[in-house]
Amino acid sequence: MGLSTAFTELFGVEHPIALAPMGGSAGGALTAAVSRGGGLGLLGSGNGDQDWLARELPVLVDECAGNPWGIGFQTWAIDDGVIARTLEHNPTAVMLSFGDAGPFVEPVRSAGAALILQVTDMAEARRAVDLGADVIVAQGTEAGGHGARHGRSTLPFVPLVVDLAAPVPVLAAGGIADGRGVAAALALGAAGALLGTRFQATTEALVAPATARAIVEGRGEDTERNRVLDIARASRWPAQYTARTLGHPFLDEWRGREGELATAPHAQEAYEDAVAQGKIPVLPQWASQAIDLINDLPSAADLVGTLAAQAEDALARAGGR
Repeated sequence: MGLSTAFTELFGVEHPIALAPMGGSAGGALTAAVSRGGGLGLLGSGNGDQDWLARELPVLVDECAGNPWGIGFQTWAIDDGVIARTLEHNPTAVMLSFGDAGPFVEPVRSAGAALILQVTDMAEARRAVDLGADVIVAQGTEAGGHGARHGRSTLPFVPLVVDLAAPVPVLAAGGIADGRGVAAALALGAAGALLGTRFQATTEALVAPATARAIVEGRGEDTERNRVLDIARASRWPAQYTARTLGHPFLDEWRGREGELATAPHAQEAYEDAVAQGKIPVLPQWASQAIDLINDLPSAADLVGTLAAQAEDALARAGGR
């Protein structure tokens, strides 16, 4: 029967499913695969690194087969030049997360791209409405990777944002890894779901094989939100955004000692040495609490259709009770 929502109508896509623009791992092949599968692929540009974009954008454009696609940025890490250069490639949508998107709204609108704003608390949600977002992503704290240090879980957060933003379509994000989660998002009033960790475990994702295996084999209780790994890596992530990751030796060593870690003279050097020696992953293994639901490594294009079919089935079964 298909799941038609305000989101699918806005972008002309078949399914109410979007790829989270995970920095560095949602590359051109993964983004294109999600778009070919009938969802909306969003390239994970992160801070807008030009060398990375120069490599991944041609792959995306070549493989997306003319389907709609977008690109996402960490708002705190970019400038006007990054947005301007990106818009030259005519993305269907630009998604901005983690920071004030105000300075970038007009360029995106002038280029005719849809503006997607991700929010992690109610203050950010109100700001997104004021800025005139075309789509708002409500991210709960179950999400893998970065999110609100003092946020809310997806289940109570999404309907609040839906009510606040109406009639602007809202996507639910955080802890969604199968079609039942997509169905739940729709039941909460969202127009679709944005998935990250589930798409990390696909054949097209730009992740190390060990990370993909860790996601498939991991459990939700193996994840936790922390700033330790950002501090150890000398990352400039704002303190209000922590990251949900799988376990990590540095996390075990420095948990609860973030202030001490920030001033420890040799900690960052020790971290870099451990990476160089292969003792720890090059990047933290971002993972949501829903990883128990992930047990295979399919093609992302096939996965979109599977998720949609599962969602339809879940909604049909709920409607028959």
